[in-house]
Amino acid sequence: MPQDAFTLRFVAAELNDKLKGGKISRIIQPSKDELLFLIYTRFGTLKLTIDLSAKFCRASLGEKREKEPPAVAPNFCMLLRKHLQNAEILNVSQAGFERVLQFDFKCFSEFEITEMRLYLEIMGKYSNAVLTKDGIIIGALKSTSLETAKRVTFTGASYRLPDRQDKADPTNPIELKAAFENKCGQATDFIADRIAGIAYVTAADIVENFGENITAEQLYAYITAAEISPCVTESDFKVKYCKGATPFPTVLEAQAAFYDRAIGIKEFADLKRKFLSIIAAAEKKVVKRLAQISEKLEECAKCEDIKLKAELITANIYAVKRGDKKLEAVNYYDENGGTVTVELDPTLTPSQNAQKYYKKYAKLKRTAENLNGQKKTAEDRLDYLNSVRLSLDTAENRDDFSGIEEELISLSLLPPPPKKKGAKPKETSAYRTYRFKEYTVLCGRNNVGNDRLVKSLSQGDMWLHTKTYHSSHVAVLSERGEPPQDVLKFAAEICAYYSEARQNDKVAVDYTLKKYVRKPNGAAAGFVTYTDFKTIIVAPDAHREELTDE
Repeated sequence: MPQDAFTLRFVAAELNDKLKGGKISRIIQPSKDELLFLIYTRFGTLKLTIDLSAKFCRASLGEKREKEPPAVAPNFCMLLRKHLQNAEILNVSQAGFERVLQFDFKCFSEFEITEMRLYLEIMGKYSNAVLTKDGIIIGALKSTSLETAKRVTFTGASYRLPDRQDKADPTNPIELKAAFENKCGQATDFIADRIAGIAYVTAADIVENFGENITAEQLYAYITAAEISPCVTESDFKVKYCKGATPFPTVLEAQAAFYDRAIGIKEFADLKRKFLSIIAAAEKKVVKRLAQISEKLEECAKCEDIKLKAELITANIYAVKRGDKKLEAVNYYDENGGTVTVELDPTLTPSQNAQKYYKKYAKLKRTAENLNGQKKTAEDRLDYLNSVRLSLDTAENRDDFSGIEEELISLSLLPPPPKKKGAKPKETSAYRTYRFKEYTVLCGRNNVGNDRLVKSLSQGDMWLHTKTYHSSHVAVLSERGEPPQDVLKFAAEICAYYSEARQNDKVAVDYTLKKYVRKPNGAAAGFVTYTDFKTIIVAPDAHREELTDE
């Protein structure tokens, strides 16, 4: 979304309309680049989101995402609270035709009433927030050094706006006309490169309206227009041109819709990448453990040879005497009459040598039994981790992660979240809900959701799971009686889609009544056994058009 000077002119005007006369009730700094102001206004309590990160820099109202305050407020947040808590907003404006917003405050303290100004520099990776009084900087979110910066923002220095670029001012008809006299190349590139305060997206929007032969007069009329028609497309935010996009009555509403979605997508991708990394590390650890177990089991496989040598010493004890270093004996298990060389300890008696081999045999046998138990445990854990990976691979939104976090905590792969007094856990649906031909179909989001789904079913509900593959548990509720074949096929297609076999053309899905599904005591989340089932072959299909809860 363009956060250029052109767009910020409308943002400033809309913020002024909404916030002028409002009072600051709370200030939060959820992250190093983000500030939240809760403001009492004539429209009710409004949340002003200020993001000064490189990718999502903006000042916005009406965003739905919730942010938790840190346990300890950062220094700049404490500074803002000291000076701006309960302050009245006198005015919100744009500094000239720059990417800078100015918030003027009337601040109240025990001893005096003062006026302060907060500058928000919406400038990509150079974005900053600077609090000033009488033109002197009180504090800045990102301070600069006197030695290294061309423009200082440390406490006590005089504030000055960012240096103007070598571009024509589009609000100055004379400068604009002079720039157009040297116009060359594509119109979009020319406007973005040579005209100040206009981002490439906005430039493309302008050219979309007026064409490649746009004139200085047309650009001036566009820039100084009193109204725009903000729109949101699948990939970006636009102004004025709304073909194929969703229109919004104000820029602030368009911003809120765009950033709620854009940041939600990024947070989902980041969290998914984090969880997949955790699972990959856990899988690597288990695979390494299995390799170690297999290596030790290969050593234990020699225990029968050890037992044979003990038996051969016992059978030939009459031919062995103390001081012998080896015994050549006929292997009576070998039909061809082969011999076996048995190494002896010359310091031991024949009987002691035999006992030494018997003890070694017994130890290896016990070790093998123990290792086989460890191998089974490791294989079960790896299989369970694979099922968690499937849940991550098929996850489509943040709700799909709620149960996965529980699983990773139970596996000791994530630390438990800190408990907050009075905080209620966020409620999310454990399964996706579909409505098809008046039947309700449920699909577990992950292993925890699968368990909750099975537990919630009635004995007469139909339960589905892919044959031989990990998959989500799917159910058809029996509220309208036994489901017909097309409803079963619909549910089976969803089950196949949310499975390891989703890339296959045809997938076998088992189905049975809930009364034949049982969860063994102590079994891992999502694991059940079932009997009396039938199988249907279907092609995977998400059937998102029938979703009722997303």
